[in-house]
Amino acid sequence: MIEAREDVLAFRHFPPQHWKKVWSTNLLERVNEEIKRRTRVVGILPNDAAIERLVGAVLLEQDEHWQLEGRRMFSAESMAEIPPLDQLPAQPSLLDVTA
Repeated sequence: MIEAREDVLAFRHFPPQHWKKVWSTNLLERVNEEIKRRTRVVGILPNDAAIERLVGAVLLEQDEHWQLEGRRMFSAESMAEIPPLDQLPAQPSLLDVTA
């Protein structure tokens, strides 16, 4: 866990109002469930290219759905609060692992 500390706490580089959305995997889980559902419907996929086409189609449909709905995970105003990468701290300081 100590080695993964920076990755686990990376969400803290976002503004606090983004933390719940960044930390949550709900969106990813929903997309994965749709991919699983589609593969069950198709049944047997003959090769890797068929799998790539199916997953690609699901992802393109999902992206199109989000574009048409005008859904955004974060507003442009809240994204402007995120500092440039070169201004982010080297290490998150939430936990002191030296104690």
